[in-house]
Amino acid sequence: MTTLPQPNNQSAAVASSRERREVVYAVVLVSFLTILARAGISGAKVEMARDLGIGDLTFGMVFGAFALGYAVFMLPSGLLADRWGPRKSLALSVFLWSLFTLCTGLAFGIAILISIRFLFGLAEAGVFPQATRALHNWTLPRERGLAMGLLNMGSRLGAAFGLMVTPLCVAWLGWRRSFAWLGIIGAIWAAIWFWWFRDTPGVKLHMRKTEVISASGDSARPAANNKVPWRAFLLSRNFYLIIYQYFACNFTFFICLSWLLPFLRARYAITTSEAGLYASIPLYCGALATWSGGIAVDWIYKAGHWKLSRTLPAMLGFGLATATLFASPFMPSARSFVACFALTIFGVDFTLSSSWTVCCDVGGTCSGTLSAAMNTLGAMGSLASSLLFPLLVGWAGNIKAYFCLAALLNTIALGCWKYIEPAKGLFPEERLTPSGAASHQGDLPASG
Repeated sequence: MTTLPQPNNQSAAVASSRERREVVYAVVLVSFLTILARAGISGAKVEMARDLGIGDLTFGMVFGAFALGYAVFMLPSGLLADRWGPRKSLALSVFLWSLFTLCTGLAFGIAILISIRFLFGLAEAGVFPQATRALHNWTLPRERGLAMGLLNMGSRLGAAFGLMVTPLCVAWLGWRRSFAWLGIIGAIWAAIWFWWFRDTPGVKLHMRKTEVISASGDSARPAANNKVPWRAFLLSRNFYLIIYQYFACNFTFFICLSWLLPFLRARYAITTSEAGLYASIPLYCGALATWSGGIAVDWIYKAGHWKLSRTLPAMLGFGLATATLFASPFMPSARSFVACFALTIFGVDFTLSSSWTVCCDVGGTCSGTLSAAMNTLGAMGSLASSLLFPLLVGWAGNIKAYFCLAALLNTIALGCWKYIEPAKGLFPEERLTPSGAASHQGDLPASG
């Protein structure tokens, strides 16, 4: 068995197991709320389109406006995470998406709605890179896979809950009031986070001495001189492989937050409530995949196989997604289609812990920026998905062309993981070196 890699330098910042779990739970909650707000428009699509007089192709522009804004501001938001720290940057991002969620309920025309959703995308862009930076600062390397899995599990549960509950809320409150309440809840979380959280364990409010290992050797250090090392990014093969595979992942997944519910309703002639229930099933499978993927990453890592802990779950996930993408278009009923597509989403979401954990491995003090770059390509995948799905369906008359394209992208992503090297960091001085440490105390429990 090989020895596990550890940071070269140890920080004075310490955190107890309980404090680390509290941080993980807090970012899981904001992940849930962020995607709940994002998915809400899919659940309200029918009523919004009727009230505002919007057709399917035009509503594709509404979905695409969010994805474009999300992509445009991803890198700047990652820079904010590395420079300001996750306390200020994440509080600001959540407050802003809450504000634009509330404004969505005030829209009275297509131009205004597209503009608001673009700004909403700008605001939401920072959440996951900034939450990743918080977890990088507060978690141990051997528990980081599970932490990242739980972060993404929150997003999938938020999307599933949103698709299932939003139609009911819209029927009860109307879509305008539903968006207003989502905005208020998000703003409350932002205020609590800013008051409670500190960027590193060493400056936590009411800090007390503990007897546990530091969360991360480089967590307290900002990127050198606050300058972005673009040359290191551009010369890194890992950089290109990591960001492409996430493009393929999001191209496949984003249909869950955009076209899946209206597609099920139109294709299989079912009610909006039934379509919402069916559309939530792949997302519950995705939540299970992010949790189990995180467990797999940490379990293989603790067995002494660092690279394999990142690459094997990702390759298995993309392999499953590819196989089921080819099969899904041939399913004859809503139940069989959703069952098959749920396996697709399980596959792509099984890769997420590997993706976000390897950003911490390779990025080091620039993990926020690297994860933002990865998420930028993911957002471009989402944008391509939201626009190409109706175009390819209109051109081919069915969903086979879209699903075949997604399968091809996933096959290439699977190959990328063969060549990703988590030990090759962006900066030689931050590369992890072997350590004979046999165990650590206070790891996150497998149950989350």
